[in-house]
Amino acid sequence: MMLDLFDTPVLPGLSEQPDIIDRAEEQMLIRKIDETDLAPFRFQGWTGKRLTTSFGWCYDFEVGRPMEAPPVPDWLAPFRDRAAQFAGLKPELLIQALLIRYDPGAGIGWHRDRPVYEHIVGISLGEPAKMRFRRRRGDGFERASMPLEPRAGYHISGPARYDWEHSIAGMERPRWSITFRSLSERT
Repeated sequence: MMLDLFDTPVLPGLSEQPDIIDRAEEQMLIRKIDETDLAPFRFQGWTGKRLTTSFGWCYDFEVGRPMEAPPVPDWLAPFRDRAAQFAGLKPELLIQALLIRYDPGAGIGWHRDRPVYEHIVGISLGEPAKMRFRRRRGDGFERASMPLEPRAGYHISGPARYDWEHSIAGMERPRWSITFRSLSERT
């Protein structure tokens, strides 16, 4: 769990686990992601700089709904299981695996994940990054951030998931991530 100097969570519903994988696993995952059929992220006619592919389920932003994707490959299943254990979830609840490669200049703008998803559990690979959080307060924003260290896992749920937007600034060097999601019980 991300804690401040007084052992208070940075945001309720935000936790992290350093070294959820080891260096050899990280290098294997980077290689496997790069060997996957990655495509530029597309959002309502706009093409992003990051490259992605999904397994299990995907969200088609062009039609605005979730769709079936190829099944989670055998090489990825143990990491889904490990991510689920860290988040306190049953592995079968993590129905989507999203693989992302951020080439130089690529990031993710401010957003909340689609309401169809509940838990967001990620594994950060390659370069360190900072996940930024904000929520509107009056005429401005309240802000927080969490470092995403290589090989660390993070879990976004509850207030961090629903009350805050998050983003990752563009990077100077390549970074990869694996994001697992569960379906929401709210929809």
